[in-house]
Amino acid sequence: MAQPSTKTNTTAGTQAAAKIGTRLKALRGLYGLSQRELANRAGITNGAISLIEQDRVSPSISSLKKVLDGFPMSLAEFFTFDLHHHNNEVFYPADQLKEIGGGGVSLRMVGHGRSRLKLQILHERYQPRGDTGKTMLSHPGEEGGVVVKGQIELTVAGQIRVLSEGDAYYFDSRLPHRFRNVTDGPCMIISVSTPPTF
Repeated sequence: MAQPSTKTNTTAGTQAAAKIGTRLKALRGLYGLSQRELANRAGITNGAISLIEQDRVSPSISSLKKVLDGFPMSLAEFFTFDLHHHNNEVFYPADQLKEIGGGGVSLRMVGHGRSRLKLQILHERYQPRGDTGKTMLSHPGEEGGVVVKGQIELTVAGQIRVLSEGDAYYFDSRLPHRFRNVTDGPCMIISVSTPPTF
């Protein structure tokens, strides 16, 4: 009874090692890194990366963690990352930006459908008198942007400024804030926030 159990465990261990090697190789390819580049980032030899990818060694948790620091990526992310459905699009035509605004404010998001966004890029349009609302916005993170057309009144923690084309802003998003177009013409902003808030 003991022998089959040992054999099963060995087989399971081999399958787990194979999964790690296959995943590591696929992930490295997705990130466009050579074995040498990943090894340099992780502070190990490229021979170690090669052995793992060939399933010739089964790395310990601490060894694998060191390899993943080269991306960087956590162990949990490594084992749950969807290699087959990862959206690695680079270019987004104007008609593919996702509309997430409403009323007199259009917020069109770049990169909709990508997993694990770390920042959010918005193409914002404010119609005349368009307003994010009387209730001030507040959320964790930072945000910044540049006015590319028209004017916008921005209120941040009691400070009020009307920004014109070419003017920019950058602030801690936890501070109460509000965007309002006080003119009779449209306003356009390109903004970035991290982490994503919509």
